[in-house]
Amino acid sequence: MATERAAEVLSIAGRQVPVTNPGKLYFSSQVQITKLDLVRYYLSVAPGALAGIHDRPIVLKRFVNGAEAEPFYQKRAPDKRPEWLRTVTLSFPSGRTAEEVVVDDAAGLAWVVNLGCIELHPHPVRSGDLEHPDELRIDLDPIPGVGWDDVRRVALEVQALLDELGLRGWPKTSGSRGIHVNVRIEPRWTFTEVRRAAVALSRAVERRAPALATSKWWKEERHGVFLDYNQNAKDRTTCSAYSVRPLPDARVSTPLRWEEIPDCDPSDFTIFTVPARSTKIGDPHADMDTTAGSLEKLLELADKDEVSGLGDAPWPPHFRKMKGEAPRVMPSRAKSAAKKPRPKMPLIVVANSPNQTAALAGLERWKSKHADAASLLTVDDVLVDSMRGRFSTWTRIRVNLRHVPEGQRPPQETPDPDVDPTREWREHRKKKNK
Repeated sequence: MATERAAEVLSIAGRQVPVTNPGKLYFSSQVQITKLDLVRYYLSVAPGALAGIHDRPIVLKRFVNGAEAEPFYQKRAPDKRPEWLRTVTLSFPSGRTAEEVVVDDAAGLAWVVNLGCIELHPHPVRSGDLEHPDELRIDLDPIPGVGWDDVRRVALEVQALLDELGLRGWPKTSGSRGIHVNVRIEPRWTFTEVRRAAVALSRAVERRAPALATSKWWKEERHGVFLDYNQNAKDRTTCSAYSVRPLPDARVSTPLRWEEIPDCDPSDFTIFTVPARSTKIGDPHADMDTTAGSLEKLLELADKDEVSGLGDAPWPPHFRKMKGEAPRVMPSRAKSAAKKPRPKMPLIVVANSPNQTAALAGLERWKSKHADAASLLTVDDVLVDSMRGRFSTWTRIRVNLRHVPEGQRPPQETPDPDVDPTREWREHRKKKNK
């Protein structure tokens, strides 16, 4: 373990920013990166990183014990903060409000990274208009087992559709297994309208590439690459350009040119390679703010879907039930009395853990224990859910036994491991409601 030493004070454009515990290791399993290394990385790519968060409120996702430990989300700005750091007050679907940090310059960027923000999570609005997004966010999220080639193919389908709609998409690696495409839009539409446009886009891409892409919200119905339209719901954030991700190789969510998509590999973009790339080619997204487009054609697609019988798609669970939304229940739990019954899926939970690596190890133990059943599973049958509570996340792994003959299906056993940080709270709330 690195020896703790006194804070190192950085002078950034005339502002003094202390980096506390600068030698503390934030990455240690595959590469060695200290907190000070992380701050210096962000300063080296500050123009690009600031372009993604400037004038936007941000959620602080804090990894105070490094990338290998669990983070927590902090919406409210810390009480102890520099006088020069701006904040704005956001309202949320729950009715609550929070005063959130707005980062305007490199000093502010270094300050939030010092809090343990390995990655940056801005809202899709500017501080002057908190109710009208200026960004449509397209998140291509492959289900477990789906390869990078399929993600790239779906990204190119997104590009083709956007071109037809007169919109400009700006792609970047997610920093993990997916691709994000951001579209600058005129701030004329509400969050609900922007999300409706995202639903229409997701369904249109699914129709263009039905074997590769899906717009289905419930994981048990998905295949291939999921277009997560709900990233456009109010109060949702995604990591911004140049964000470091908490993966062992310290990958970076890296802006790309469209012509780079067919040949790029996300593992090529790390905290060690991106600064040199940025110096050499500049920021591929530098002109994004000059390309604000209209959502009118996408909303016309949404109107056509509605006329054809496609209503609203499911919202995130913490949102109130929305007008036109289908029953918000997993198909496997749907009541048989539903007007359009769907077969219930034989799902079992095999692992719950705040540590994804531990949960995946539990899955492998289950496969070894039930080798015959595991041999019949397809890629789509393993569901790795990133569960989000009020302040923390954990990983739940379920297995869909639909391809295993009924008489050979393993029963639901106690998950291994079985650590659900929200279980006690949920059980307390259930008792209170009764």
